[in-house]
Amino acid sequence: MTQTAAEAIAETLAAAGCSHAFGMPGGEVLVLLDALDRAGVSFILCKHENAAGFMAEGAWQATGAPGVLLTTIGPGLANGVNSVANAFQEQVPLVVLSGCIGPAPASQFTHQVIDQQALLAPITKASFQVAEGNAHAVVQKALALALADPPGPVHIDLPDTLARTPAPDLPGPARFTERATLGPGAVLDTALQRLRHARAPLILAGIGAVLHGAGDAIRALAETHGIPVLTTYKAKGIVPEHHPLALGGHGLSPLSDKHVLPLLRASDCILCFGYDPIEMRSDWIRPWEPEQALEFCHAQAEHGMHGSALRWVGDVRSVVTALSDGLREPLSGLWPGEEPQQVRAALTRAFARRDGWGPHAVFHALNSELPEASVLTVDSGAHRILFSQIFTAKRPGHLLQSAAFCTMGVALPLAIGVKCARPETPVVAVMGDAGLDMAPGDLATLRDMGLALTVVVLVDDALTLIGRKQAAMQLPECGVVFGRTDFVALARAYGGHGETVRDSTSLAKALNEAAGRDCFTILACEIDKQDYQGAF
Repeated sequence: MTQTAAEAIAETLAAAGCSHAFGMPGGEVLVLLDALDRAGVSFILCKHENAAGFMAEGAWQATGAPGVLLTTIGPGLANGVNSVANAFQEQVPLVVLSGCIGPAPASQFTHQVIDQQALLAPITKASFQVAEGNAHAVVQKALALALADPPGPVHIDLPDTLARTPAPDLPGPARFTERATLGPGAVLDTALQRLRHARAPLILAGIGAVLHGAGDAIRALAETHGIPVLTTYKAKGIVPEHHPLALGGHGLSPLSDKHVLPLLRASDCILCFGYDPIEMRSDWIRPWEPEQALEFCHAQAEHGMHGSALRWVGDVRSVVTALSDGLREPLSGLWPGEEPQQVRAALTRAFARRDGWGPHAVFHALNSELPEASVLTVDSGAHRILFSQIFTAKRPGHLLQSAAFCTMGVALPLAIGVKCARPETPVVAVMGDAGLDMAPGDLATLRDMGLALTVVVLVDDALTLIGRKQAAMQLPECGVVFGRTDFVALARAYGGHGETVRDSTSLAKALNEAAGRDCFTILACEIDKQDYQGAF
């Protein structure tokens, strides 16, 4: 029996491992919604399409299958633009499904009609509109593009007049391009020669190393030869950060840069594995001389942020393995001045627990009290920069955040997506009060799904990061202070548990109690915004 266009899309997504779709339906996508449900792709009704896009990302982080965002025509799709732009910069494979008016009616009917493909063109890898008979080709191409390096969002517009039309099957599954692997030749010979003569090598790992599963290989290379490892925030945990060779994740903290950037300048061989500088602040523009670095990228990226003596694009894991195999003898006599050890000690001091209560106490408690199997998400703001420096990630994906687009309001829906797709995992969202004020509707989604996760919110009644920038520019305080929300009452109103926390002992107790509840918990940690002074 020939499938309809809606069935072809739904069943191909299900075959690709997509188990959930997130969004808000409208009349133009009801046939597609029904097809998704019959194909076994559970639809999660959200309260805003922007949050739905982040939830879809969370599901991808939990399962490895592309996220699916379902929106209706016009305002539905427009609501999701921020999350699609986030997926574009954060390299998230996201399939955006939208309904639209068929070409014939659209030539005269204008209600809610906009050029949806043009709207998403700058922030997607591709945008397709299904035509009669081509639904299979469109969805297979969309999946291939979404997953190809660098992964990202792809848009499929399904006209409502075509959702029930026949979609003849096409032979074979979607085909994905194989990554180039590094074998014998000039590139490998040059890299090995540089490494054999190096006395101060460093590894700088980024999102590409995570996407290519290069963590174990990087750890083996580092351990065998004693090479220190720096990462971006997205690659935190690619070498467990309690490891003596791990120097943590960096890119947004001037305090960490004070120690890390001189180390980069002192290195005579920086091995960039999947490093994408889109996460880094402006002080990371040309942080080394081009001849210092050997760059092994997961995708082409023309950014101008730095130069390198060698640049190769392909499978990052294969590079690390080839280097390990080519270095038959362990390197010796590296970093005779022990500068990496000194930097590691300096970073530990810089972000150590402070006396009394404040953001440091909150983040050190999260570091020590949560089980290793937990997944944490963190929202943008002053708290994110400090938490990213304090938190000791044990594996890739231990801490999830928007580190390239740096959008607010991401932590709670991202946590919901992870918990929805992997319900046995302990999940904690770390937010500022402004971020949670953006997302109360997500608490209704939590309630309706019956998900038990913990939200730790730092309450200081201000956009603290922006206020600090304002002060640094010697501008008067304006537009960065707001009233206090009763988050305990908010939690109760949406069917969860809430409590106010003002000390470390209470926080440790509250975290442990939250893990045993069958509903969500909000822990409102009241702090003084002045406690961020000099913190990061």
